[in-house]
Amino acid sequence: MKKVLFVATVVKTHINVFHIPYLKMLKEMGYETHVAARNDYENPEDCVIPYCDYFHDMPFERNPFKKENIKTYKILKKLMLEENFDIIHCHTPMGGVLPRLVYKNLKNKINTKIIYTAHGFHFYKGAPLLNWLVYYPVEKYFSKYTDVLITINKEDYNLAKNKFKKCKNIEYVPGVGVDLKNEKNELGEIQRIKKNLNVVEDRKLIILSVGELIPRKNQMVLLKALKKLDDKDIYCFICGRGNLKNTLQEFIDKNNMNENIKLLGFRKDIDLLLDMADCFIFPSLQEGLPVALMEAMSRGKLIICSNIRGNEDLITHNVTGYMFEPNNIDQLCELIKKVKYQNKKNQIMKEKVKSSIKTYLIENIKPIMKNIYKEVLK
Repeated sequence: MKKVLFVATVVKTHINVFHIPYLKMLKEMGYETHVAARNDYENPEDCVIPYCDYFHDMPFERNPFKKENIKTYKILKKLMLEENFDIIHCHTPMGGVLPRLVYKNLKNKINTKIIYTAHGFHFYKGAPLLNWLVYYPVEKYFSKYTDVLITINKEDYNLAKNKFKKCKNIEYVPGVGVDLKNEKNELGEIQRIKKNLNVVEDRKLIILSVGELIPRKNQMVLLKALKKLDDKDIYCFICGRGNLKNTLQEFIDKNNMNENIKLLGFRKDIDLLLDMADCFIFPSLQEGLPVALMEAMSRGKLIICSNIRGNEDLITHNVTGYMFEPNNIDQLCELIKKVKYQNKKNQIMKEKVKSSIKTYLIENIKPIMKNIYKEVLK
């Protein structure tokens, strides 16, 4: 039986979010499936990975200088030597570096094909110089030990094709795929959640934003825009967890915005919240190809997002949504006012954005990935 190993930094917020459909597909293709990642569940016993035959809990850390990554390298080396996987599919920066470093040192002892999906290079147009000095040389070096490098946005694909000449094969795959849930939630369910969130029925605009509460997701610019607008007819709900939670909440408290703006934490009912919302705002500074944005598109939401790599692949300004320059509070304020009042254009835009998501549906991505898995072993 052929064996495949998926490697990423963590399980809960990466493997179980993005890769379950592909583990299922590989099992259907006759593979024995393995996953190597850190169990990042608060209660370790909650860690269940569907369609995974063997889970290898490893102490991956996002920070490359943490000593735990040295331990992970040694465990990974032993595992790769013992199992001699047919395919190793790497994800996340450290989940991409360590397996390829092991492969470099073992390539004469194992017969393994390496696939690496770059979920958005840390070096990109407008990135800090330090990112180019640190991350670019690393990615270029390890591309030599990669059988297939998968990029998920066009900027990364063009960069890799131009710069990573020693990589055997570079592919563009439009994301990990989004599951289109056609069924709308019942009106009663939407009314129930509005009541739970204390939404007054006659308010004119409900905004939803979804993402980790970390600097690159840039939720603070949204809060500052709402403070400047000072419009009591606007509600805003922000979903996600992260180390900026206290900072964001302090800003909300300080500016007496608690009645209209709420941090909801991690939610399992994003589809219901999307159906409740009028508008989805995504103000990130850096993305690969954002699943949260694609999910909002699939529900036919009005979109306002930052004009950055990844978002540009998904949204055409003034056609399928509105885009603003990152951190431009005035631009964001004007766009919020626009989606609040332009009813006819809003309806046309919602229809167009829902239609445009078809390219990125998981049902269209899976055949592409299936072909990559087949071709890499030839």
